[in-house]
Amino acid sequence: MSLDPQVVAYRAARAAAGTPPLYTQTLAEARAADLAAIRAGGGDVEPVHEVRDTTVPGPAGDLRVRVHRPAGDGPLPTLVYFFGGGWTLGSVETADGICRRLANATPCQVVTAGYRLAPEHPFPAAVLDCHAATRWLAEHAADLGVDPERLVVGGDSAGGNLAAAVTLLARAEGGPRLAGQLLVYPNTDQRADRPRPGRGTDPATAVDPATAVDPATAADPRAAADEQDPLLFNRHSVDWYRGHYLADPADAADPLASPLLADDLSGLPPALVVTAEHDPLCDEGERYAQRLREAGVPVRATRYSGMIHGFFAMPGVFDAGRRAQDEAAAFLREVFGLPTPAADAPAAATVGDAR
Repeated sequence: MSLDPQVVAYRAARAAAGTPPLYTQTLAEARAADLAAIRAGGGDVEPVHEVRDTTVPGPAGDLRVRVHRPAGDGPLPTLVYFFGGGWTLGSVETADGICRRLANATPCQVVTAGYRLAPEHPFPAAVLDCHAATRWLAEHAADLGVDPERLVVGGDSAGGNLAAAVTLLARAEGGPRLAGQLLVYPNTDQRADRPRPGRGTDPATAVDPATAVDPATAADPRAAADEQDPLLFNRHSVDWYRGHYLADPADAADPLASPLLADDLSGLPPALVVTAEHDPLCDEGERYAQRLREAGVPVRATRYSGMIHGFFAMPGVFDAGRRAQDEAAAFLREVFGLPTPAADAPAAATVGDAR
């Protein structure tokens, strides 16, 4: 499928404004531009019953976390969310809109976990920070009103990579027990020479019903061109972020950097994997969903046709961003054992469940 009309308009606006790619800017410029773009595209800021910042201990000092808590007494099911930004950009601020929306729509508590950024702190600093924050929340659940039996990790882009890595660490180290993983266009294979077989690698991937195409025949000859487009997230973006994160290129073979390369994915928590058709990370996200499924992990995977990397964080620009957030909230309700609001039942039934 070609680019969604809203993506075409977004791309044209960036061209008219002369917006430079983040990978051509200094780190300080890119970090400021990334936050500004997400705030501009996030839509209206949703009020949440309680939003507060605090800290939790990490392996190299305190980590900033932001707690988004809907109304309700006692321990609440909790999503620990890791922001995107290529392990190089981002903060709890860049994920604020997503976390407010998911806290309200699920409803559940959402804790955004800060972590050390590259290149100042290369791999595996971010993974260790995210695991430490998640483990602390489980072990000190009463401090923040967390239900430790209903704890999910999630994130978008690099945050999705970190969430997947945290599930591997949690399994290896005997905890914390996780009820699910929300992976939004995750990086799963950091190898520079990784295969890129084209769209349609996983026929079990569902598609966004608003723009549905047959995923088994969705290979698109435009994919290679899309990956070079300087007005969108592209292959150069992926390489730039990876270069900052992996001080040693050999670290790409570590499953904590490339979860797709883990020998065994069995015993991991149920997953929702969201991908975007015109995203250089689409194939590796879908391959990871397929490997999880082959390992016996319950998986739902949805490709949003016509969409680009970053759409999930921009519901103010892309209608599909809001639909994907609604799908994420429905997944969270499922793994948390929460009732489905009556108004959501028909829409949820139209989303294919990849088994």
